[in-house]
Amino acid sequence: MTPKELLTIVAVFAAARIALSLRPVAARSAGRSVTLAREYLDPFIVAGLTAWVLITFVARTYYIPSGSMEPTLHIHDVLLVDKIEYRFHPPHRGDIVVFPPPIPTPDDFIKRIIGLPGDRFAIMHGTVFIDGKPLDEPYIKDKPNYELKVADYGIEVNDGYGWHFLDPSEADIPPRRYWTAPDRIPPHCYFMMGDNRNDSEDSHIWGFAQDAGRFYTGPRAGKPAYFTGRAFLIFWPPQDFRFLTR
Repeated sequence: MTPKELLTIVAVFAAARIALSLRPVAARSAGRSVTLAREYLDPFIVAGLTAWVLITFVARTYYIPSGSMEPTLHIHDVLLVDKIEYRFHPPHRGDIVVFPPPIPTPDDFIKRIIGLPGDRFAIMHGTVFIDGKPLDEPYIKDKPNYELKVADYGIEVNDGYGWHFLDPSEADIPPRRYWTAPDRIPPHCYFMMGDNRNDSEDSHIWGFAQDAGRFYTGPRAGKPAYFTGRAFLIFWPPQDFRFLTR
């Protein structure tokens, strides 16, 4: 349930509460309708508003719809997502993040942060390199079957059909003026990848995710860009209950 849907339900209960309170009190009824409204509707309204505040500003749940994060996350897992943490510090490498991607989709995506702003980033021979050093990734299912590098103010990919740059009309690639160097990830931009590298629609297809501002290019250019929050706990099903670490 989204915060908007929950707030709509709370508004319906509140309207019913007001309507019952304004009804004329019939003789010998002793105001039973008002009493019933207070006893039954008020707790629902208070609980609903509390839940709305929590899922809007503190935490929310997220249901895993695909296998792009296997083996870390499985289809049908339900996660708890911290919406406060990134107000106090920037995202870390290895965080599992829920966010709106720069492509049209009815739902947020969930991926792992691999490349940070300022990184020199490349994928060669199945290994991620950060500033020229290989990244240890014990969490992945398989090594990526493509190569990639951030270069020339863009993302260049070799998916078996030769090297080509991601098209800014289809991916979020900031214009040159927003880059600090032609081979470093721009400010507020992150390279996101699924742990199931070869079955994940991620940054090697649609470009950078952003923690702030608006998407620079791609199908959702001009739309707000942000991170919904960091996934920190699998709480369903019970056998998968555990905290998620970087």
